[in-house]
Amino acid sequence: MPVLFEGAQVPAHLTNIPISLISTSTDSANKYVKGKVIHKGPLVVSAADNFILKTVIQEDDSSQKPSINIVLFGDLAKSFSQSVNQGDVVVASGFQVGKSPTVRKDNHHACNLLLSKSDACIYVYHPQSPSDSKSPQASKRSSTCSAEVSQTTKAPKYTYVRLDNLKLSSTVNVYGVVVFFKLPHKSRGTHWCSTLKITDQSNLKIQCTLFCNKREDHPQIFQVGDIVRLHRVKTQSYEESIQLISAYGFAAVTFDGIVGRAVEPRTSSRSFQFHQEDQQKVEELRAWAASHSIVSATSTTIPLSATQPKAYFDLTCQLLAKAPIDTTCTLLRVWDGSQCPHTLLKVIVEPDSVEGPVSFSENKENLIANVLVYDNHVEFARQLKPGTFLRIFNLRAIPGSSRVPGLTSSQAVEHDHLAFHLHGGTSYGRGIQVLPENSQDVQELKSALEMFSKDKDDSGVSDSELMDIWCTPPETLDDEAVESCTERRCIHNIETVMLSQLKQCNDPLGSHHVRVQLSSFKPHRLHQALKLYCSKCSSLQDVPDDEVVNRVFSEASRNAELCSPPSWALSGKVNLPGISHGSSNRTLHIHSSSELLSEGKAKELIYIMGSSLEETCRLADGYQNIIPVRSSEGRLALLDWPAPFLFRGRKRYYGCKSCSEAAAVSEPSCEGVDVIDEKVIAEALQVQPLQFVLLMELQLQDATDTLDVFLWKHAEMFFNVSAEDVAANQEAQDHISRTMNALCPKGGSDVHRPWLDMCLTAYSTVCDGGRGQTCYQICDTGIIKPRPPPSESYPSGSGPTPHEAA
Repeated sequence: MPVLFEGAQVPAHLTNIPISLISTSTDSANKYVKGKVIHKGPLVVSAADNFILKTVIQEDDSSQKPSINIVLFGDLAKSFSQSVNQGDVVVASGFQVGKSPTVRKDNHHACNLLLSKSDACIYVYHPQSPSDSKSPQASKRSSTCSAEVSQTTKAPKYTYVRLDNLKLSSTVNVYGVVVFFKLPHKSRGTHWCSTLKITDQSNLKIQCTLFCNKREDHPQIFQVGDIVRLHRVKTQSYEESIQLISAYGFAAVTFDGIVGRAVEPRTSSRSFQFHQEDQQKVEELRAWAASHSIVSATSTTIPLSATQPKAYFDLTCQLLAKAPIDTTCTLLRVWDGSQCPHTLLKVIVEPDSVEGPVSFSENKENLIANVLVYDNHVEFARQLKPGTFLRIFNLRAIPGSSRVPGLTSSQAVEHDHLAFHLHGGTSYGRGIQVLPENSQDVQELKSALEMFSKDKDDSGVSDSELMDIWCTPPETLDDEAVESCTERRCIHNIETVMLSQLKQCNDPLGSHHVRVQLSSFKPHRLHQALKLYCSKCSSLQDVPDDEVVNRVFSEASRNAELCSPPSWALSGKVNLPGISHGSSNRTLHIHSSSELLSEGKAKELIYIMGSSLEETCRLADGYQNIIPVRSSEGRLALLDWPAPFLFRGRKRYYGCKSCSEAAAVSEPSCEGVDVIDEKVIAEALQVQPLQFVLLMELQLQDATDTLDVFLWKHAEMFFNVSAEDVAANQEAQDHISRTMNALCPKGGSDVHRPWLDMCLTAYSTVCDGGRGQTCYQICDTGIIKPRPPPSESYPSGSGPTPHEAA
């Protein structure tokens, strides 16, 4: 959540980047920009009820120093409007860099900074009045400024009670050092519950039981020793002592408890107060806890290299891949850059069920631990995304004979292998916590992982071998000694031009040949490049998120009415073992086309009603054509958008909400059809199908200039993979990811970027202002295999592709 801090210390892991060095290719991760506010615009409310504010900062009072526009969004814009004045010094982090549309008008930097992401922060430092007292006018300005700050930042004065001064039946605010905690878990009702014990200079240990509607509203505690600030907690009697419970308006902020680290609040609250007094309170508690050995000197967090059989420990790690074993168990494949000294249990799962890479290089595989997560932790584990940094609490190392349940129950028992289990329940704080990437622990873990990456990458190819595979840039355009990693598949017989020539062309429309490198690409999260395209209305839509789709299924299930089966359908029930919670199986009502059912599974249509998204996906594993339906006025009807109208194995098919005419589901007609496919089904259901497409924006460069181009209609030719496969196949997704990382290595210099021969099509579009604009699109171009390095030889027509090599 974007936040604004007044007078707080900038976190140590952030480094300053001068305004003059900012460009659209700047990597803003762990960077901050500092400057004095020379202009502050008004707070604007957009049509979406969102706040927007524009400000300008300059590195120095001198007019010769560079200045840059900053655009703030949401609550951060609102807080900035209330708390910051012209002349204040601000530090901005978590920003994105974009092109400034007003550079010719205001003569500021050619880029602007956008602060809208969840990790966006503004640190504010107000000038002291003596520095402005050079003249009566300056003194008057300073007085006015201070009055404005005092008025706009005025907030309730919070009083904090020491734990030894707590009195029964009162609502208080407290600070404390965490000596024990249990992560949030679902209570018997609808709330999330967490438990912790805190202490302060009084040496009393007080238990706190907290209830919140959302998991993220609980204190974000990463380890024993963290410091919490609890607002509006109520005291009550508990086993002859005082207990704190959350009251109406409860809020929590957490801080790292280690002396010397940045005092950076962790909270999900949209607005909270944090002043110099708070920082002082945190520092006092840190020093007191360290001097009184409140936290055990022996940390329970240990690396994989220090694990011992039968031990319980906490593990800080990165999630590489995950896979469901059964409804009560999920596999997490993790690493921390160190190698366990014991032989680890191997877990075999179906490749199609794995989210993330299916396999790794032999060197990396030796560092990966398989963690089996059970029972109440499964739901949270299945929401985790590969690449996330985790801390797993109370993980158990089990030695001896082990057999994994579920999909691998047929595997042989492995003896003398170490298995890692996260058992069910919350005893001893057992659970999983996601760590933010800006935390000190994650920064240290990243350093350990980078040490491994410097030696070998995922393919086992060393850096020196990669230098042989990737050719050096040509000194001239006609240098034929440098091979390209792409080939043009067009029939145009035209000369190759430099980008500067292309951009200066009086009539650029048409086809052009260029020889370039890839400077950058968007989106960086490649799953966002997958879109849904309607060929009828030419609209582009994002692929619906599973959480949104699941809500549609849940709503349809809750509002299900009794529905008599159509005369043309066979009806029945299907039991799906292990789908539902509890020991009983879930029974779902299905309807099948009587005409098609007798002709075999290839032409079988199954209409399923009252199912969840997970149940539908499980049923689709065994049947070709699953159509989720609901009851509407006693008849079968399709679910509302954005639910898919068809499931075929792991593939899902969506319809255009605007162009579809689907109403009640009628009897299917497949006369003259040998094999039923998604197009036939869409036509029978009166659905306008959406097509999966890939859409990316690439920035190309050569020695003369840069050019922004689109990769869209010919993206499947470029990657040699279909967008439909990318939507359903992890291997296809990994293929694109490896390809882009090879063409544009992260943090790599130009010498590491391969050269690309491309065909571009230039076309004209009309902007919102009515002005024409020339756009460029990659066409008739595909990735090819580069020349193998001299140290290896490959048979004719084989060899590593760019994405395999990188």
